[in-house]
Amino acid sequence: MALALLTGCTGGPVGSGTPTAGADAAGSATSTPADVPATAAPAPTSPVRDVPTVAVTAVEEVATGLDAPWGLAFLPDARAVVTLRDAARLVVVGPDGAVDEVTGPGADEVAATAVPRGEGGLLGVAVVPGAPAGGPVDVVLYVTAAQDNRVLRATLDGTTLGPVRAVVTGIPRGTNHNGGRLAFGPDGALYVTTGDVYETGLAPDPASLGGKVLRVTADGAPAPGNPDPASPVWTRGHRNVQGIGWAPDGRAFAAEFGQDTWDELNVLHAGADHGWPSVEGTGGAAQGFVDPVAHWSTDDASPSGLAVTDEGVYLAGLRGETLWRVPLRPVDPAALADPAQDAAGVGTPQPLLAGEHGRLRAVEAAPDGSLWVLTNNTDGRGDPRPGDDRLLRVRVG
Repeated sequence: MALALLTGCTGGPVGSGTPTAGADAAGSATSTPADVPATAAPAPTSPVRDVPTVAVTAVEEVATGLDAPWGLAFLPDARAVVTLRDAARLVVVGPDGAVDEVTGPGADEVAATAVPRGEGGLLGVAVVPGAPAGGPVDVVLYVTAAQDNRVLRATLDGTTLGPVRAVVTGIPRGTNHNGGRLAFGPDGALYVTTGDVYETGLAPDPASLGGKVLRVTADGAPAPGNPDPASPVWTRGHRNVQGIGWAPDGRAFAAEFGQDTWDELNVLHAGADHGWPSVEGTGGAAQGFVDPVAHWSTDDASPSGLAVTDEGVYLAGLRGETLWRVPLRPVDPAALADPAQDAAGVGTPQPLLAGEHGRLRAVEAAPDGSLWVLTNNTDGRGDPRPGDDRLLRVRVG
């Protein structure tokens, strides 16, 4: 299948606006491009049970005036590190809303290394697990550099960042589709999401780091247990993954930007091919690809950051200006490794905060049980309001 590439993150024909979960995509009214063969989605493979909806009970502003914020990660002391994409700077935000700029030799190195352009710059951040509260911690940062996207590691002591070192290099870079999310999984490995940088042939190519989810140690080596012990590649066939997180039962979820038709929520399995550029949305299982468990028209989502709680997956929607919740259903532990069972493990997507705060870039589960959500209206694609961009504390129940 050949799909025309666009100049933006998402675009193309407007869909029906109806999100779908699991295998109910065949009933969508969204038109299918002429060059995409219509394929009926598979039926659910285990019983579907109703899942309760939730409601937003409170929204508070934690911080305002952030410039194109992108990444968000909590420190052991409940403060959060926020990356500013275009300025290539970091700030630390406390639960009380105090905002402190990160300085030091590492901060200057990051700013000198980053080449902000289009969707590139200083993107994701993650905290290396194991540090006690109140002391120095190591952080990893995803940076678009002059020749590649790379992952840097440095020690953060208070608001001082020490010297950086590159732990992953050679990730293809471009004006757009740079991926960029970092997260440590329950197995202790560092997961790195990358994009196809508009070179669709990179996504299925096991020799390329583009269009992949990588799994490495905190020092950047291929993590033990990878499909190819010599390679950091965990999954392939991705267009532009910008969200990743884990359910309590170990399921790994990833949010992916579509092109013309469908944005996706995928469950990741080691060695899986998620079908890009051959398939967008469902219909790829017959070709050996792993289908998404939920999908939206590209107008309704453009999902970036992702957080998983014990009851749902929350996705920050850019173009859709919505915080999407995908309810979690219990899954038989014996079925967790079977991609054919994935769709039965989620419910129907539920929109929250629709249109209330503009574009949403990131969401993380906070230590106090709330969700922290970054808006993204100052990156050149949004409609900034006084006080943008914001870090919001959202409570649901």
